[in-house]
Parts: sequence; C-alpha cells; structure tokens
Amino acid sequence: MDLQLAGTTVLVTGAGQGLGRAIGEAFAAEGAQVAFGYNTSSAGAEEAAEAARAAGVKAIAVAVDTREDAAVARAVTTVESELGPIGVLVNNAAVTSRGRFLERSADEFAAEIDVTVTGTVRISHAVARRMAEHGGGAIVSLMGDSGRVGESGLTVTATARSSTLGLTKSLAKELARHGIRANAVSIGLVQTDRFSDHAGGTDDERLKKITALYPLRRLGRPEDVTPTILLLASPCSSWTTGQVVSVNGGFAMP
Repeated sequence: MDLQLAGTTVLVTGAGQGLGRAIGEAFAAEGAQVAFGYNTSSAGAEEAAEAARAAGVKAIAVAVDTREDAAVARAVTTVESELGPIGVLVNNAAVTSRGRFLERSADEFAAEIDVTVTGTVRISHAVARRMAEHGGGAIVSLMGDSGRVGESGLTVTATARSSTLGLTKSLAKELARHGIRANAVSIGLVQTDRFSDHAGGTDDERLKKITALYPLRRLGRPEDVTPTILLLASPCSSWTTGQVVSVNGGFAMP
C-alpha cells in the first residue's frame, strides 16, 4: 500500500532515541523528508539523519527545546528552510517519572508539565500556523495509556499525558477549516532503549508481572506502533481526525 508520504516534510520531536527515533526512521523508509528533533540526544538524532541521507532521503537533525518559544521558532524555521513546508508533525517528546504522589514535591512536577503539556501545545501552535499558511497538514501526538485509565506511581505522568487527548480533539475541531487533521496514538509499554525508565525496572519478576497485564502476553516493540502513526499521517487517512487510536496489546480497551 502506497501511503503517499514520499517527499512530505515530517518533524518528529524527541527523535534522538527510543520510539521517537524509530518513528523518524519509519517515515524516512517511506521516502519522507525527516527532521529528527532532539533536546539532549543530539548524537542519536545525527546518526538517524545520516542513515536516512545515505538511503537517499533528505533528513536533518534539529535542536527542539519545546520549553522555549524562541527555540521552537528557530527549529521550525530551520526545518522549513532546509526541507520545505512541514506537512506532518509527530508530537513524541515527553517526560516520564515514577514515584508515589504524596512523596513528591511540586518542583519535581515541573519538567513533566513543561515538556509533555506546555511543550506539546507550544510546538503544535508554531507548526499549525505554518500548516495553515501552506494549505494543511497532519498532527499525530503520542500518549501513554496511563493518561486514559490512570496508573499508580504515575499520577503526574498520567495527568500530563491526558492533556494530549483534549488537545488532539480540540485541534481537530478548530483546525479542520485549515485542512489540518489531528489524531493521537495511545500506547502501552514499548521496549526501547528507555524501557527501564518507563517500566520501573527490568528484573525477570517485574517483567513477568507487567506482561501478565497484556492480553496478548507480550510488550510492544517500535515496529508495532509505527505503522499506525504512518497511516494517520498519510493522505490515506484524509477523512480521519480527532481520533485516539490504541496500540497497546490490549492493556486498556476503551
């Protein structure tokens, strides 16, 4: 199936490592022009962009600190000057941290809110403005299932992630007139190089307990998630907007 993504400029945030990098690589494999956005993982973003270029695709690594207006503006300008108008934005950048709610301080909440909530709104606003000027585009935002069903030990993360649902549906309703679609993908645990941070440990006993929560009896892999993101970003989904699609091994069923 031709997803009609060849030549489309795609900006993926948090693409220097883990699932974000895999998402960027999946778009590059479809012939899209990819900007691997990063904040601290510059080496991974550069490696991914170099590999994409070696495969014949235009790609760059671009610094995107979504906590700062000026940094976001610079990143968007850089992407469009080097790759052309952004046709797809994938909001993947987020901060996750575990801890008992009553034992945490307000200062510890700041990073999660600044990146996962405010940062996602900030980059979406900047890119959507450009998309409206250029005749449309697609925004696909990642969120964790904790944001839909709640999870002990992830109270702040779940709260921050739940904002993605409201943002997606609101953007879909408001920006449709500009030819912009917005959808979200809600995921369970995906095994990447950051897996231990999300799982709270990787010892055999803990993995056994976690896996038992999934009806399909296995955890996710990046290749389980990327096809849905590609499809939602594709013109093949031109009549799909405001949706939250679960790719989670059955962990939560809306």
